[in-house]
Amino acid sequence: MAEQRARKSGTSRSASSGTARKQVKGAEDAAERACLSLRKLISHRTEGVSAVSRTDGGWHVDVDVLELPRIPDTTSLLATYQVDIDEQGALLEYRRVRRYRRGQADD
Repeated sequence: MAEQRARKSGTSRSASSGTARKQVKGAEDAAERACLSLRKLISHRTEGVSAVSRTDGGWHVDVDVLELPRIPDTTSLLATYQVDIDEQGALLEYRRVRRYRRGQADD
């Protein structure tokens, strides 16, 4: 019996580690996967997520990124990237939509 369970769990583990991906569980999971995907493509550090919304085909996430660190920190340049991922968390597209100085308020 324990042998059968081990075989079953081994099969499911190998399937999930291959090309099959688990479905995004919610907004928090979508934000985390979007940040990970974006980090693989750009060389900048992610600072946080400013928006997450559900779409028909997956998730739309706005990720804030530190593009140019400066001293003092209030003069550092940040950017917001729109990241779209599908239901399984795979990156569909991304684009930079805003660049701003840290601490700058929106108009």
